[in-house]
Amino acid sequence: MSLLSDHGLSLEQIADLVGHAGTTVTGTVYRHQLRPVLLDGATAMDRIFGTVPVTQES
Repeated sequence: MSLLSDHGLSLEQIADLVGHAGTTVTGTVYRHQLRPVLLDGATAMDRIFGTVPVTQES
């Protein structure tokens, strides 16, 4: 499964492939491998959209 994740398959696609009814078990079992993929995706989104600081309004 780690090779599939490394090559861009989503958590949902991997869950379907291995026969899980949802993504909970897949995420739990393969979290160690999927975490870097998710972090890479989040970093890419930050580069695309920029980081918006959160401010409190009075």
